[in-house]
Amino acid sequence: MKTTHKSKPDKKMINFDNISGESLQKYPNFENVYDLLSLREKTHVFENRIHAGEVLSGMLDKFENSDALILAIPAGGVPIAAIMAERLVLQMDVAVVSKITLPWNTEAGYGAVAFDGTTRLNEPLVKGLGLKRPVVEDGIRKTTRKVERRIHLLRGEKTVPVFSGRTVILVDDGLASGFTMRVAVEAVKKHDPEKIIVASPTGHLESIGTIAQTVQTLYCANIRSGVSFAVADAYRIWTDVSEDDVIKILKKI
Repeated sequence: MKTTHKSKPDKKMINFDNISGESLQKYPNFENVYDLLSLREKTHVFENRIHAGEVLSGMLDKFENSDALILAIPAGGVPIAAIMAERLVLQMDVAVVSKITLPWNTEAGYGAVAFDGTTRLNEPLVKGLGLKRPVVEDGIRKTTRKVERRIHLLRGEKTVPVFSGRTVILVDDGLASGFTMRVAVEAVKKHDPEKIIVASPTGHLESIGTIAQTVQTLYCANIRSGVSFAVADAYRIWTDVSEDDVIKILKKI
């Protein structure tokens, strides 16, 4: 069953009509991170994922009608990437990456597995939680099977796009810990792209800084800092994206 979150009305809500035309800003102390100044440290700045995709399209308009390839991380990144692909007239595909979840909490992860088998563990977290090796290995096996199943479900027999020599734009709906995106970047690097760009509507400053060290450029409209961070807080309407939703979107592109 889908979960829909609607934020309470806010008198200081961002004027959505003005966001898309706002100029990019280089984030302080980062040479390759760009955001929108009016959205820094704010919540509920996007109406929904479609609106977030429109905002990112404006931020990345220099890639319009180019050879760049958009890779969406399912599930939440797909509706955003689809809008970007349509607006910027770019090829789009999916980069299936799945977190390795805790046995007792499927919302929390201690690693991730990517579409090409690239696997990384959050070793400090594994150690801190006292996870035994058999538990970790079982988690990796289950997640690998999940990734393989999703690739078959979402891509079928579709030919894998060429990464080599191209700019690849990785898209997700938010960067909390950013671990899944970091594994996605690592996997894409193995396929010799010319450049790797990360685009996300919202992200935590610490994660942004870590990911930015591994890519050419990172675009994030809404960067927030602080102890508490939830991707959903950037959206007025937050709805879970199901595999069926993703399939429907991919059929249209």
